[in-house]
Amino acid sequence: MENRCSHEITGPQIIPPHGGYRDLKSYQTAEIIHDGTVVFCNRFIDVRSRTNDQMVQAARSGKQNIAEGCMASGTSKKTELKLLGGARASLEELLLDFQDYLRQHGLPLWDKNHPSARKVRGLCYQQNRSYMTYRSYIEAPADAESAANTLICLIHQANYLLDQQLRSLEQMFLKEGGFTERLYHARQQARGNSRKP
Repeated sequence: MENRCSHEITGPQIIPPHGGYRDLKSYQTAEIIHDGTVVFCNRFIDVRSRTNDQMVQAARSGKQNIAEGCMASGTSKKTELKLLGGARASLEELLLDFQDYLRQHGLPLWDKNHPSARKVRGLCYQQNRSYMTYRSYIEAPADAESAANTLICLIHQANYLLDQQLRSLEQMFLKEGGFTERLYHARQQARGNSRKP
């Protein structure tokens, strides 16, 4: 599966194929994180608290910035990079919130080799993953420890995928340039063709 929003340009296209964010594993994982964070905050954090709002907004920003970055990819690699970087930053903020919750409530942070962490991490290989894949780890009868640690595992996975996506995008930008460069080359090519007898 592609780990970037756009694809390599194979012809003189000015605006390459873009969008397709729903097929990205990073977006799919961010959507699960958003849904899970809303449930977690409704269950374990006072709905009137600023923390509740901030965590839900960070989860939403992670998902929305991936979608917006992919839609912008056709005409602005700079905007795409900025938005994907914003998604990565929002998810990092959310990660710290979940870690803070565990620490402040005297709950353990699962090591990557914790049996439950291994089960949760293994779910990423299932076809057609959705929030329902993780529901039993986040909703009742799951407790706050299970829910927070499950979401932490998912955030680590999303961050890894976004890091790969950003690296791929950087390489593509170096190889193919941005929209302005493609527009300039297309104009030069069109002028050259019009001068031919």
